[in-house]
Amino acid sequence: MSTADTPLLVTPAWLHARLDDPSVRVLDCTTWMTPQPVGPSSITSGRPDWLRAHIPGSQHVCMVQDLSDPAGAFPYTLPGAAKIAALLSRLGIDNGHHVVLYGAAQPMVVTRAWWVLTALGHQRVSVLDGGLPRWQREGRPLTDAVVARAATAFQPRPDAAMVADAERVARAVAGSGERLVNALSAEQFAGTGGAHYGRPGRIPGSLHVPARDLVDPTSMDWLPQDALLARLQAAGLTDPNEPVITYCGGGIAASVTFFALRLLGRDKVALYDNSLLEWSADPARPMVP
Repeated sequence: MSTADTPLLVTPAWLHARLDDPSVRVLDCTTWMTPQPVGPSSITSGRPDWLRAHIPGSQHVCMVQDLSDPAGAFPYTLPGAAKIAALLSRLGIDNGHHVVLYGAAQPMVVTRAWWVLTALGHQRVSVLDGGLPRWQREGRPLTDAVVARAATAFQPRPDAAMVADAERVARAVAGSGERLVNALSAEQFAGTGGAHYGRPGRIPGSLHVPARDLVDPTSMDWLPQDALLARLQAAGLTDPNEPVITYCGGGIAASVTFFALRLLGRDKVALYDNSLLEWSADPARPMVP
């Protein structure tokens, strides 16, 4: 399978049929996030859950421990390419492997992992539709066996266009032509409730596409593409060629909206890493209710 043929979403049936395929690698991204009234969520690794039961052949990665910069000013900062190269090489993943990501709950930590790996240069990464809940509903196998993979030599090829910083967002506020899209809840977007990240509200000029509205809350399956398109268009994203920057509190929920845009074929999309954790910490950066 070529890079161009790698699907963004795969079904449990697709993955089940390829569990013994040496070109496929599976990563369990389960990381539990508990919102706090102000500031970043409390994070608990899902590794103990993975050790108890997981998709056969999978390995576990933690959003904070493995996929964030330990020296970053904020909890989930995108790591350097060297850290991801070391991680994937240690896990036995090279540039030719097709990597499939899944999690045990809402997909935002999975899409964040997808964004991190894709932004840092792995071009063959898919998300398991419905994650572990759907895999279990369909009666597919689980195991507690831990596999050991021979180390490889992954070569990172970062895509800087996928990553927005505060200055790029400020240019969007000033009218650069990039559309800002907030992925938080309605009450957070309005500044009337829910967790906030230093100052409640949103960045001026933002449209609103809540991450939680893009996935079925019961099944954890992604909405069909026509439903995704309708939600994005209703929010004001009517021009498929308009460049977009997604953001949220810390850059996690924003990856869901980013991924939905990619599912619809939009490639002019960036994610504001650190999002409101960074923006609201600077009193010179404008916020509106």
